[in-house]
Amino acid sequence: MRRDASLGPQYRAILSYTGLVFVLGGLAMWLPLLAPLLAPGGWGHAAAFLLPGAALSGLGLGLWRLLRRPEGASLGVREGGVIVLLSWLGICLFSAIPFWVAGGLGFTQGVFESVSGWTTTGLTVIDEEAVPPMILLWRSVMQLGGGAGLAIIMVAALAGPRGPGLYQAEGRSQLVPHVRRSARLVVTLYAGYALLGCVGLYLAGMGVFDAVNHAFAAVSTGGFSTRSASLGHWDSAPVEAVTIVLMLLGSLNFVTAYMLVRGRWRVVARNGELTLLAALLGLGVLVMLFAVAGVYAPGAKRVRVAVFETVSALTTTGFTSTTYAGWAPVGFWLMVVLMIVGGGTCSTAGGLKQFRVHLMLKALWWKMHGSVQPAGVVEQPYIWDGERKDYVGPERLAEVGAFCFLYLFVLVLGTGVLAASGYSLQDSLFEFASALGTVGLSRGVIAAEAPTAVLWASIAGMLLGRLEFLIIFLSLAKVAADLRHALATWPGRR
Repeated sequence: MRRDASLGPQYRAILSYTGLVFVLGGLAMWLPLLAPLLAPGGWGHAAAFLLPGAALSGLGLGLWRLLRRPEGASLGVREGGVIVLLSWLGICLFSAIPFWVAGGLGFTQGVFESVSGWTTTGLTVIDEEAVPPMILLWRSVMQLGGGAGLAIIMVAALAGPRGPGLYQAEGRSQLVPHVRRSARLVVTLYAGYALLGCVGLYLAGMGVFDAVNHAFAAVSTGGFSTRSASLGHWDSAPVEAVTIVLMLLGSLNFVTAYMLVRGRWRVVARNGELTLLAALLGLGVLVMLFAVAGVYAPGAKRVRVAVFETVSALTTTGFTSTTYAGWAPVGFWLMVVLMIVGGGTCSTAGGLKQFRVHLMLKALWWKMHGSVQPAGVVEQPYIWDGERKDYVGPERLAEVGAFCFLYLFVLVLGTGVLAASGYSLQDSLFEFASALGTVGLSRGVIAAEAPTAVLWASIAGMLLGRLEFLIIFLSLAKVAADLRHALATWPGRR
């Protein structure tokens, strides 16, 4: 009976908070109406954004008002996960409408572009130079919102004491003890990145419209561009330099960024993620210099390409400054490895996340080191969490290990789907690693004419990669269990 009594208030709270996120998503759909102020293109496609935006906000407002969250309804991680999952699915479907109406895409292609935007992946099935500016700005707005996290924006404004479940369900960590203040700090840092990016790219030589779009896509580690050649269109060292800074900021753990802002240098220096990031960037650039040696002569251009492509892959942004023609195979191997590792935990980046990789490497070292210690010596392994030692137990290692196994299992499965559709193993692995890591780099497999199975497999990969597997599975398990319980205790079946 207790469970019966709690399910009603729980799901009212879940749907009411989902409604709030829908309101925010609907309002976001009106932002592309600013495009004609930044680039020529007119208002001919305004209805494609106005109407679905109003419908989504209206639906959300109805859920919020009719199912107003009851007092005493608590939202844990599972409930927060259900909100996040419902919010993303609903908003991704509504966000596809402009691509169907104004972009000329089919149902699958429109959903693909929408999911790619909100998950900050950046894989695309459109011709950037053949669609109206509103479509281009909409893609960038989606990436900016998806990078911040729909639930995080809502927590920052309204969540209050029920926020921790939402916050954890988005895969974030709190910067300060108060969850609402923590969310606001994340949004403030993120908005600061975007503003600096817009100014920096404009000063580097981009036009206003291009600067805004690329700043949004860079800080969200999204990678959508306004040009089919991506950053290669400009072939500009200043543009690439500013973009590299933005990509690194976007992939940086927000907790680490907060410590940098506060001048806590000692804490930052102990951060294992930053150590791994520096090592991977250094080794990656060296390998990439060799990989592109057959394309570029020794000099500044080869160094620029090696640095930019390495940073783009590791931060899971997906911008590119060159084509892949003539690359040595080791270059593609490196890109896949970097895409799998990904960016910092609690950042806008995807992939396994550097913290998990760092922890697994530490666990390997602890195992090897422990095997040569004298009998009877007991050491408690730890990592630094800010200024305190965070002791790591077997349960935590098992959880991280399970996540890594699940990630690689899905990677193998998705690669198999693409290979079964007729693509080479190398192309299939590269493309699905890009989708699962929410990277956006492509060797040409992803296109509007790609097989439906390839596009839907990539859609699933992007959602799983962005929303964290365990949260999705726990949320689905909760809904299934509650549904079974509700059916089993239905009055007519007693």
